[in-house]
Order: sequence, then structure tokens, then C-alpha cells
Amino acid sequence: MSYYQDNFTKRAFTKGIIINIHTSLGSRLKTARSNKGWSLDKTSQHTGVSKAMLGQIERGESSPTVVKLWNIANGFELPLSYFLTDLAQTQAETAANTSLNTALNKLQNSEDDIHIVTLFPYDALTKLEVFQITLDPQREHISAPHNAGVVEHIIAVDGSMEYFLALTADGIELEWHTLTQGESIKFNADQQHGYRNMTDKPVTFHNIISYTQA
Repeated sequence: MSYYQDNFTKRAFTKGIIINIHTSLGSRLKTARSNKGWSLDKTSQHTGVSKAMLGQIERGESSPTVVKLWNIANGFELPLSYFLTDLAQTQAETAANTSLNTALNKLQNSEDDIHIVTLFPYDALTKLEVFQITLDPQREHISAPHNAGVVEHIIAVDGSMEYFLALTADGIELEWHTLTQGESIKFNADQQHGYRNMTDKPVTFHNIISYTQA
């Protein structure tokens, strides 16, 4: 079932989804910090996310934007799906409800107008994780450089999208390139990059992330 199908189900479970996501992210962040032996101050230094925001995330009071979540993952040198896969236990308990099961595996971010579904969480053997990403109309998502060795594969699966790689020294965006439905691109993600949807309909693409030096 797609993100835009079954609006009743989406509305009915929105509150529960957000609660589960907040709790999951907070638990994962606290575990990652404990494994590193980092204080909130040190975590803030490594991730670029404020100590106050980190504390709110851990307490389940706030959910980070996609950009901040990437910054946190990069700071800990962890795959993005590390912070999204704690919902698996909840999914198993609600496996009989496909609509709810799909929704619980989704990070929703209204600020960035980007919707992420974890198709395959990070696998230590393949060093891959796979996401389905939907961008709302007339929206863009700019990503900071990931850690060295991270490679992204982008496949446009529904609609046309645009992407760019890196900025000039003055911070000027380089040329945007178009991916039409069915087209794909592979690039080193240790450079600034971005995606945008300049159409009047949502666009969906698959994002395969390879941690080649993990």
C-alpha cells in the first residue's frame, strides 16, 4: 500500500506512529551514546546537534528533522537505519494489520516534506540499507556530506526528480540533473548532495546506501 493510499488509516494511526518513532529514536540515541561513552556535550560536538535537542530526542519529546538525523548518524558513524529499525518489534506485534505495519516503519517529517520508509535496514554482511523516499511537490532535500566510503544509489520509481552533487567553494549549487522514472544514478555521498521535486505531484525514489568502509 502506498503512502498516499488509505487516508483513513493514515489519520487514525498518526498519533501512535509519532509516539512510537519518538520513543524508538530516543532509545537508539541513548544506546549509541552509551556504547561510545559520550556525554550529551560530546555527542553535540560530534554531531553538530545541540545538547538541548539531543536531550529532547532521548526523552521522546522531539523528533529530529531528516537532516539532523543524518548528522547524528554521521557523528556516531552509524547507518541511518540504525535509528529507524527499533520499530521492528512493534511491527511484529501488529503483523496482522498491513496498513499499520507499513505506517509504523515510516519516519514522517513535515518540516522537510520528505517521507522515508525503511525497505531493508542495514545489513552487516552486505553493508547496505535501502529506503523508499517520497518528496512532496515543489520541495527539495539537501544532505550534508556523509562519512568517507558511503555510496548512494538513487532509482526513480514514480515520477521525475532532480539531483545535484556538491557545491562550489562559494556555496553555489551546481547544475541539477533530471532522473525520469526508471532511471538511476550512483555517486560517492561524502560530498554535499540534494534531491528535489519540481513537479506538481509527489515523487518517489529508492535510495540504496552502501557503507563500503564499514
